[in-house]
Amino acid sequence: MNKTELIEHLAGKHELTKAEAGRIIETLLDAVVTTVKKGGTVSIPGFGSFKQHARAARTGVNPSTGEKIKIAAAKLPKFTPGAGFKAAVDPKAAARKAEKAGKAAPKAAAKPPAKKAKAKK
Repeated sequence: MNKTELIEHLAGKHELTKAEAGRIIETLLDAVVTTVKKGGTVSIPGFGSFKQHARAARTGVNPSTGEKIKIAAAKLPKFTPGAGFKAAVDPKAAARKAEKAGKAAPKAAAKPPAKKAKAKK
């Protein structure tokens, strides 16, 4: 799905004109870009989060000459999908993760409570 198809989908789903839907999409994208550019995070529960990721400077190798080159530091946008989005894309993986978490929970509950240290007077 591209931007035009997304605008058409939004317009049809909510009885908007394509121009109105286009302005809504533009406003949403602009808000995400502006916030991430300033170093902030945009979190949409169940969908995911957008944030800025800093990549450190490093040394690389030119594949054609074998010469070492310096690669500058960079700031990049990063998207981390939420649990709901992951589950929608791959329900089997989500079920395996839930099953694994279900097996791990009784082990954690079986631990005896830690003893409190007595305070010195």
